[in-house]
Amino acid sequence: MTVAIGRYAVRKREIMTDKWTAEDIPRQDGRVAVVTGANTGLGFETARELAAHGATVVLAVRNTDKGRAAAERIAAAAGDGAPAPTVQRLDLASLDSVRAAASELKAAHPKIDLLVNNAGLMWPPKQVTQDGFEVQFGTNHLGHFALTGLLLEALTPVPGSRIVTVSSLGHQIMADIHFDDLQWERSYDRFAAYGQSKLANLMFTYELQRRLAAAGAPTIAAAAHPGGAATDLVRHQPAVLSSLMSLVEGRLVQNAEMGALATLRAATDPGVRGGDYYGPGGLFETQGHPKLVKSSPRSHDASVHQRLWTVSEELTGVTFGV
Repeated sequence: MTVAIGRYAVRKREIMTDKWTAEDIPRQDGRVAVVTGANTGLGFETARELAAHGATVVLAVRNTDKGRAAAERIAAAAGDGAPAPTVQRLDLASLDSVRAAASELKAAHPKIDLLVNNAGLMWPPKQVTQDGFEVQFGTNHLGHFALTGLLLEALTPVPGSRIVTVSSLGHQIMADIHFDDLQWERSYDRFAAYGQSKLANLMFTYELQRRLAAAGAPTIAAAAHPGGAATDLVRHQPAVLSSLMSLVEGRLVQNAEMGALATLRAATDPGVRGGDYYGPGGLFETQGHPKLVKSSPRSHDASVHQRLWTVSEELTGVTFGV
C-alpha cells in the first residue's frame, strides 16, 4: 500500500521521495568516506557530492596524477571551509597494491564511516591481473573483496558506517558464477565475464550483510547500480554497440551525475537498510531518480554466496572478522 503525501510516498517500511536528488543528502560532516575509482565518472560525482556535504573524502585511484587533479576540482566545488579531499594510490588489479593501500588508509584514518566500492572495468579484451585473475573478476570483485576485508576493522567500530558496492544491470546478462572456470582460461566472453563480476558484487554484498548482522555489527552493506550511464567505463565496447547507444542516448542513457545518485542514496539516505539495492527508477532502470530495486533471482542464491565467499578468501588470502 502506498499513501501519497506531497512529493513523498509512505510505503511499507520507509518514507521515500519520488525524485530523490543530491539535495536530499544529509550533512556528512565528520564522516570519512573512501571512494574507489574517484578520479572520473561515477566515482568522481560520488566523491564530489560527499565532499560538498561535508565529508572528508579519500579518492582511492590507480593514477594518482589524475586523482590529484580530481581532488583539486572537488575541493574548488566544495568551497572554503570544507575538508580537503586526499588521494590514495590503489590498483585493484594488484593484491599487493590493495594491501598497501589498506594499510596506509588505516594509518591515516583509524575510523572510516563509508567505503564505496565503485571502480571497475567493462568488456575489455582478455587480460589478467598481476595475480593472474581474469581482469574483470579480479578488479571488479576480488580487488574490492580484499580491500573491504582489510578495512573492515576500521569500519565496524563506527556507528552508522556503510559499505556500498556498485553493481550493474549487467549482473542479469549472461551472468553466472562459473566455478569451473572463474578466470575464463578455457574460453573468454567479455560480456559474460563482466556479468559474472557484477553478479559477484551483489552476492558479496548480500553475504557480507548477513555476516555483519549475525555479528551484531553497526555497519551495513548495500549495493547500487547506475543504469545506463555515459562514462569512461564504456571505452572498451565494440563499435556496433557504440553506434546503437548513440541512437538510444537520452532515452536509455543518462549522465554520470544522474548515474551516481543511486550510489549516493545507498551511501547516505537514513532509510537504507542492510542488503538494500538502489537503481534508477525510470524505463528498464536505465535512467531516472534512484529507488529501491530488485536484483535477479540468481543473485539471491545463498549457497552460491557462501561458496563464492570461500573461494574469494582462498584466492585473495583475505579473511573477514565477521
